[in-house]
Amino acid sequence: MAGNMSNTVAPITSSLSKLQSLHGLFAIYKKKGPTSADVLNTFKEALLKEAGVQTPNCRKRKKQWLKMGHGGTLDSAASGVLVVGVGNGTKMLSTMLTGSKKYVAVAELGKATDTLDATGIVILEKDFGHITRLDIEEKLKSFTGDIMQVPPLYSALKKQGQRLSVLLKRGHTVEAKPARPVTVYSLTLQEFKPPLFTLDIECGGGFYVRSLVDDLGKALSSCAHVKELSRTKQGPFTLQDHVLHEHKWTLEHILQSLHACSEGEATKPTEADIY
Repeated sequence: MAGNMSNTVAPITSSLSKLQSLHGLFAIYKKKGPTSADVLNTFKEALLKEAGVQTPNCRKRKKQWLKMGHGGTLDSAASGVLVVGVGNGTKMLSTMLTGSKKYVAVAELGKATDTLDATGIVILEKDFGHITRLDIEEKLKSFTGDIMQVPPLYSALKKQGQRLSVLLKRGHTVEAKPARPVTVYSLTLQEFKPPLFTLDIECGGGFYVRSLVDDLGKALSSCAHVKELSRTKQGPFTLQDHVLHEHKWTLEHILQSLHACSEGEATKPTEADIY
């Protein structure tokens, strides 16, 4: 009996030990719907259950079996690349926050919403019949390079430790954050089928696609909001080649895709969300 119990416990302890010894970065797929934090917690719970931890509650921070964080929040309605740091890799996530990212955005002309995307309430409708493909391509030039951008009210930015989006949902009055410098490396119109149009975007840290689309709609003497958004690249991680989809949320697949780091490499503090 004792021998059987020992055989059962040993591999569980070994798997957990392997998880806790990981240090580095990798990417998982975030689907539309849940928050980035919820996706990360679900991912951690899947790994810990595989390692034999019974009923892990990754939403409680007091007892943390596994140090893990993500390198940049994706809106709930967005999907795509979510970079994850594990162990000392969480200290490298600041490079993901400030580094290059690529997005594909489908936007809709003629309607503006309070959240600047399809999850919000329509607050304005304007004609868009005068807008041509050439009009959009011409206006995009003014949104390329180093520009100033006002972040959306509904965002992960914080006021007195609380996210603006949470404060708004609770009925609090929130003032717009001041415009801040952001960088757009490339911005191209891929498709134009009114009222919809599709943009390919490569940008630096702190950039909001929702703000871009809202500002673009105004510049076109109309209005617009983001209908669909996907992050296709963050740092070296691409949607096509690197993300782990939910059926690959296992220790084996992490080991195969991990960009390992040594303790000496991971010394820079991070502003990323760590859970």
